[in-house]
Amino acid sequence: MKMAGFLLWLFSAGVLVFSSNAQESYEGLPDIYKKGVDLALQSLASYSRIQHHFLFYKSITKSDTEHGFDVKFVHHHFYLKATTCPKGTVDSSECQFRNDRPLIDCAVCYKTFRGEFDQDPKPYVHCTHKPSLTEDMTTTRTSHCNTMGYSIGSAVIMGSTGTK
Repeated sequence: MKMAGFLLWLFSAGVLVFSSNAQESYEGLPDIYKKGVDLALQSLASYSRIQHHFLFYKSITKSDTEHGFDVKFVHHHFYLKATTCPKGTVDSSECQFRNDRPLIDCAVCYKTFRGEFDQDPKPYVHCTHKPSLTEDMTTTRTSHCNTMGYSIGSAVIMGSTGTK
């Protein structure tokens, strides 16, 4: 009987640590990446078929490239995970991750100027259930983000200075 109580306490403590780690992992992201996660969460919440509140789960890859004059190009690939809270939850501190729903695989890329979104080119957000992600989708994501990055940096060669 004591063992069952101990196991229940241990499981409860693990759940609390796990749920707080979700917010800690989001809180640990630099602001420039949080902006993209927030954009993906906002996009996901706009779908009527989504019934649960989602939280950032973990980063897969992330990069930001400085293009000079306070311009950065950001690319972030990450997972979102459904929680026990309903869609529209404002305070997610009590939300626990659900393990009965697939992860949402997201890729975002965008340009910032002085730390804020630049709408030219328009930020790119693509999220899908992880089991539904195909090679073609991955290729399209990569191609789109690379094209955005190259179009932003195309004038950089003009601004380079040579040495004699």
